[in-house]
Amino acid sequence: MPNGLIVKSLSGFYYVQDEDSYIQCRGRGLFRKQKRKPLVGDRVEYEAENNTDGYIMELLERKNELVRPPIANVDQVLLVFSALEPDFSTLLLDRFLVHIEASGIEPVILISKMDLVDEKQEAEIRDYALHYEAIGYRVRLTSKEDEQGVNWLLPDLDDRISVVAGQSGVGKSSLLNALKPNLQIETDEISTHLGRGKHTTRHVELLSIGSGLVADTPGFSSVEFTEIEAEDLGLYFPEIATRIPDCKFRGCLHTSEPKCAVKDAVQDGTIQSYRYEHYLSFLEEIHQRKRRY
Repeated sequence: MPNGLIVKSLSGFYYVQDEDSYIQCRGRGLFRKQKRKPLVGDRVEYEAENNTDGYIMELLERKNELVRPPIANVDQVLLVFSALEPDFSTLLLDRFLVHIEASGIEPVILISKMDLVDEKQEAEIRDYALHYEAIGYRVRLTSKEDEQGVNWLLPDLDDRISVVAGQSGVGKSSLLNALKPNLQIETDEISTHLGRGKHTTRHVELLSIGSGLVADTPGFSSVEFTEIEAEDLGLYFPEIATRIPDCKFRGCLHTSEPKCAVKDAVQDGTIQSYRYEHYLSFLEEIHQRKRRY
């Protein structure tokens, strides 16, 4: 049975790439009964009499999946955050990073629109970039005028499935257009009335860039902690995870426990206080979720 890669999902159809061919397929009804849904990025087995009338017969094993955006088998997520319009938010960035860490996917932080900031704002953004680099994340600052800020990324996309994610209006589609100008993906300026970008990307699709595949995804502004347990949260903050073995008590949540290596690191400045505050905020969200249900 032939197999291929789902590169697009739209209106109940799945578009499967098999070498140089693209086959329009539907999913088997059995998948709905089994509560399984094909995702962009899935390797699948299919049957087709022609390129417009196929059926996905089997979903091959996934190495990971994201819920928002719905995509499977991702190698890296390019998190695009703007310096301004909308303003850079470490709180929202950390929400994304926790979910990506929990999925076992490598994140890359791209901060766009650096051409819009003044000197003070630029210094603040560069300080944040140094903090995240010290944790171990790759960070890149980009602007409209900085072509090198885009071209450096091309080798990292080769032979990988990458997801471009972030809030609406931060420049995700502009980044993809810069990487491959003939894509001509629709972009919009920030809505001054709503303070956020218009949703110009309405489906998930893998786009061929170099020898890699990159997903342009709908923008979204919130990520809920529905699948993360309180005792696991610290594992998704790398600077906390490395200090967990040094806490006195097993199962330490790094809140009020004595002889906590994480709180000591916050005190001496080796863990940034805002990252720890975000950890506590996310922990409280998880506890509130449990109390509700």
